[in-house]
Amino acid sequence: MPIHNFSRRSFLQAATAAVSVTHATSAPHRIPVGLELYSVRDELKQDLKGTLRGVAKMGYEGVEFYAPYFDWKPEYAKDVRKLLDELGMRCFSTHNDAKSFTPDSLPRAIELNQILGSKHIVMASAGKTGNLEGWKSVAKTLNAAAAKLKPLGLLTGFHNHHVEFITIEGRRPIDVLSENTQKAVTLQLDVGNALAGGADPVAFIQANPGRIRSMHCKDWSSDPSKEYKVLLGEGVAPWKEIFRVVQKTGGIEYYLVEQEGSSLSPMETAKRCLSAFRKLHAS
Repeated sequence: MPIHNFSRRSFLQAATAAVSVTHATSAPHRIPVGLELYSVRDELKQDLKGTLRGVAKMGYEGVEFYAPYFDWKPEYAKDVRKLLDELGMRCFSTHNDAKSFTPDSLPRAIELNQILGSKHIVMASAGKTGNLEGWKSVAKTLNAAAAKLKPLGLLTGFHNHHVEFITIEGRRPIDVLSENTQKAVTLQLDVGNALAGGADPVAFIQANPGRIRSMHCKDWSSDPSKEYKVLLGEGVAPWKEIFRVVQKTGGIEYYLVEQEGSSLSPMETAKRCLSAFRKLHAS
């Protein structure tokens, strides 16, 4: 049987190392932040690659492409993916019209998202629904997409606008969607839109644990002359509590900054909002 010459000093060093490893492995995972590219849509139309370089230079870790990406050819999507890799950025997700979820179009959305490295195909517009039965039909579409995406390691989700938080026929459409979709369907919370619809973002997160895998960090002002045209942190959103709850129970995997306009240029606005996000998230 071997004899171990293990001094007290060696023991303490080993114990300290073990504690350090434990703390490192148990430390909360840092959640990345990306930019919803609708924020710089005009620049994107003029020079997509130059805009992506500018966004990366600001310090964004990823992006979310919005609906026009669906018209790209696979070869172009591969060029975009190559640039993202060179810049060290990821495509976290894509925003899609309802047409992307039809049986004829979903395969194309899947192909493009796989090329881009996106794991989340999000419905950003449900189209005309009219009543609660219409919203139940949207839920069925999302469930069907989720079933097709799961074997591929992909997820689907729904991005809210303000109308989903406005009561019709005695119910909020967003609650109908939540109740009638699988838990695998992400409820991508747009904070500014929720506030515009009169909702409490914190209460919504608490009511849907584990389903807020991504969140649009967009502020909103009750001043009719401003509304969405305020920088992050300058509106009424209770960011400190939102961040606390979404990380504790919401299941957040990545954040997305989005801005619909300000007195500054879109690129400068995106830069200022990222700086504000970092300060708010760290407070």
